[in-house]
Amino acid sequence: MDNEPGYVPALGFHALTPFYDFIVGTTTRELTFKTALIAQAGISPRHTVLDLACGTGTLSIWAKQACPDADITGLDGDPAILAQARRKAERAGLAMRFDRAMSDALPYEDAHFDRVLSSLFFHHLEPEEKQRTASECFRVLRPGGEFHVADWGKPGGMASGPPDKNVMTASPR
Repeated sequence: MDNEPGYVPALGFHALTPFYDFIVGTTTRELTFKTALIAQAGISPRHTVLDLACGTGTLSIWAKQACPDADITGLDGDPAILAQARRKAERAGLAMRFDRAMSDALPYEDAHFDRVLSSLFFHHLEPEEKQRTASECFRVLRPGGEFHVADWGKPGGMASGPPDKNVMTASPR
């Protein structure tokens, strides 16, 4: 996957992967928007939740800490970033699943998740990739499930504002 044409690793270069948390933590308001995204999602016990393009697992881990009885799965296409996510979850004492796959070919059954979360990912995708990824997200959502996204809006200069937050709900199939 990381050798596929057009595949871009976290932060654009494999050499930057070890510094992902430091860079994201110092260049964004990560704590603010990720905790807001988790609160907005209204994760309940026994919910199944997918963190799409989970990176180093920060959102997955915080969601699991916020609702320990929810089943949280992180997914990313980058094996190096997933290794970091697994180590972070282990250090936090959390038993969590982190899967490797691309966002436009999710390895899950139809109607599997109650929530799909995504942060700082969609802006990396071309319009057709966004459509395929959104279709996959809705495919794996249960009827009434929700898709929550925090991402950058249109650039407003060198320092863009906070990520936009959006929620979409899966309709009955």
